Amino acid sequence: MVLADLGSKISKALQTMSNSVVVDENALNQLVRSISMALLQADVDAHLVKKMMQNIKSKSSLSDMAAGANKRKAIQSIVIKELYGLLESGTDPFKPIRGKPNIIMFVGLQGAGKTTSCTKYAYYYKRKGFKVALVCADTYRAGAYDQLKQNAIKAKIPYYGSYTESDPVVVAEAGVEQFKKEGFDLIIVDTSGRHKQEAALFEEMQEVAKVTRPDDVIFVMDSSIGQAAKDQALAFRNAVDVGSVIITKLDGHAKGGGALSAVAATRSPITFIGTGEHTDDFEPFNPKSFVSRLLGMGDISGLLQIFEDNKVMENASNTELMKKIQSGGTFTFRDMYEQFQTLMNLGPLDQIMSKIPGLSQLMQGQGKGKAEDGSARIKRFMVIMDSFTQQELDSDGKLFNTQPNRIIRIARGAGVTPRHVQEVLDTFKPFKGVAGKLQGLGKGMDFNKMGNMTGRNGQANMRKMASMIDPRMLQQMGGMGNLQNLMSKFAGGMGGMPGMGGMGGAPGGLPAGFGKMFGM
Repeated sequence: MVLADLGSKISKALQTMSNSVVVDENALNQLVRSISMALLQADVDAHLVKKMMQNIKSKSSLSDMAAGANKRKAIQSIVIKELYGLLESGTDPFKPIRGKPNIIMFVGLQGAGKTTSCTKYAYYYKRKGFKVALVCADTYRAGAYDQLKQNAIKAKIPYYGSYTESDPVVVAEAGVEQFKKEGFDLIIVDTSGRHKQEAALFEEMQEVAKVTRPDDVIFVMDSSIGQAAKDQALAFRNAVDVGSVIITKLDGHAKGGGALSAVAATRSPITFIGTGEHTDDFEPFNPKSFVSRLLGMGDISGLLQIFEDNKVMENASNTELMKKIQSGGTFTFRDMYEQFQTLMNLGPLDQIMSKIPGLSQLMQGQGKGKAEDGSARIKRFMVIMDSFTQQELDSDGKLFNTQPNRIIRIARGAGVTPRHVQEVLDTFKPFKGVAGKLQGLGKGMDFNKMGNMTGRNGQANMRKMASMIDPRMLQQMGGMGNLQNLMSKFAGGMGGMPGMGGMGGAPGGLPAGFGKMFGM
């Protein structure tokens, strides 16, 4: 994934400083050199890197630190804050409001992924209850209207365009006016891709903005643009009032730093990042969460937001499961099946894993395909469990030990091999082990109120529950034995995870993600 190499290099530099016997000027200079080289190799603008390094050195003055202060933690904190600052624009992005027409205009270079991003943006807000529509004002590129039309139909979003009208200004104005009359909350206008040297196309873009009067102009930038990002971003910023930035193709192997740091040139916040070709490969961007995930620290707040958006806490089956576990009930295959359903509804598996402290490092360098393999594996598990009898679904797996012929019957019914069925049985063991360790964890809690786990108190409660689980217990479980093997089952055998011993100190605790899968 884009920037995975950058994140590992910065993490390594911080770890090297932490392991230094003495934190002195030499250690600090080595840290600054390592981080600056990593940023430059990731195509971050040289002037920004120089300024950031100067800030780190000035704020990390060792002589000014109080006696007894933890210099390692202080310097790490300064580095992380400077990384935040690299991605923060200092301005708040536009947020659409339901009940009134919000006009959003998309601009950017050709091939940056504007049309796909328009659909993703529309789909994101559609899921939030907005009445959304798409307008194709790209009359320059052949097939642009067909692409938007196909995307819109697939996402079940109304659209407007024309095969006969060649003037994008006319198309944009007509489409916006039509959807305004029909009472749409969010009207998204897709425009032609253009380069800063194409003066005529820039004038056309300004004319489209004049007739549509957008509430927000979103600049879509390809993460592979490199050092050219700053100049292109400035050109668009000077031509139209760019209010937001979307970075696309962050699922590839480009360096990506140029695009991310170009936010400084536009002085506009990054609002979303595209992480794949599918409609739901689209994430809201938060600088602190992004840096946290980049450094392998996870993103508990982002994970909680996913659960809130998908109403996981309101899922009755999760509440009943927690009641059963807390009271000493048996974890069954039916329970695992329901948790798989919840997991699949949350979105791409790699996005979920990257938000769990420690597991983001497992995902780095493994490629998108492994996560997709993991999703396919879970789907196969569910198909296999569809061939279980009611008695088998409600069992804890012991009957398969005494009646192995059941495995052959299930394999025939699901159209798989007995080995695949055995894989499901092997995966069930650590799930059951985690459930057993959770027994008694919720004593004194009112599980009837588990559906309302939002806000500061709800998040604090969830963090407290997660912190009560000792990461070492994952290595004590039977069956597959440890977290590496468990996640290999999910993610298609992604391999070992370095530094297992040091992950217990990650924010929220490593097992937090597993608690959430069980409805916590």
